[in-house]
Amino acid sequence: MRFKKSIFSLVGALFILGACSSNSASPESEPADEGEKESKETYTIGVTQLMEHPALNLATEGFQKAIEEAGIDVEYDMQNAQGDNSANDTIASNFVGQNVDLIFANSTPSAQAALSKTTDIPIVFTSVVDPVGAELIESMEKPGGNVTGTSHHHPDSIPKALEYLKNELGAKKVGTVYNAGEQNSRAQIDKIKKQMDEYGLELIEATVSTSADVKQATESIADQVDAFYCITDNTVVSAFESVADVATTAKVPLLAADLDSVPRGAFAAFGVDFFEVGHGAGEMAVKILKGEAKPADIPAEPPKTLKFMVNKKVADTIEVEIKPDWEAEIYE
Repeated sequence: MRFKKSIFSLVGALFILGACSSNSASPESEPADEGEKESKETYTIGVTQLMEHPALNLATEGFQKAIEEAGIDVEYDMQNAQGDNSANDTIASNFVGQNVDLIFANSTPSAQAALSKTTDIPIVFTSVVDPVGAELIESMEKPGGNVTGTSHHHPDSIPKALEYLKNELGAKKVGTVYNAGEQNSRAQIDKIKKQMDEYGLELIEATVSTSADVKQATESIADQVDAFYCITDNTVVSAFESVADVATTAKVPLLAADLDSVPRGAFAAFGVDFFEVGHGAGEMAVKILKGEAKPADIPAEPPKTLKFMVNKKVADTIEVEIKPDWEAEIYE
């Protein structure tokens, strides 16, 4: 009997010790609340970019800056298709296979490839001219589906450019070089053609398939035009120095549709800040990752501001006077 009693006493003592030990645990060992868990969660974002050039690179930087400002812990899988659409498809498939938390698609082809591979993973696009025409979303106000993002096409950019070409440069024939296989470019060219008649302008076109074709295509029409207008065509912009060299040598003003082309040799540009456009896309991604909204419910956005910039060195070379009433930002 005494032996049994001793065993029961020992078991009881151990039970009490265990209970005391549990109750006296330090605050640090207590499980974090749901808010802490969520704030420390690491998300994976797949970044798919069509190719390397300053405008697209700035958009990606703007996107990442918005994520950083929100204090979200993110691991990026950065992929670049180098202008190859089949690579776009492979990149998108890999992101779906990894089950990333969100896909950031920088360009129309990148976004189209991502959407063709998943209707579940959230997709945020940027550097897209016409997201509705590209069949990425149902409308700007109500995107629907798993996609939303920011367009880099300001509604006033083409009218302002055509008005400037006609009234300030006195142009009649305007040359442009673009990749007809790029939806972004076709959308811009269609808009330009629809509006050219009211300005009495004629469009002289040269099309390319790769960046290696750009210089020769530009040279082929240089003696037929009074000015060049370079749209935001990724193939052409990636080889923009070739266009600028031909235009400057021929002393033909080259007007660009993105500000980043001015330091690269454009005479002038009506354009938007691609960093700002990418930043807006990043802010959308923050809302999605935090569970505050779904892509379908976040309106797609056009750029907020349009700027006019002139390259003084090029203006002097081609002998075009910079007028004060242009109210241009001067690049020197």
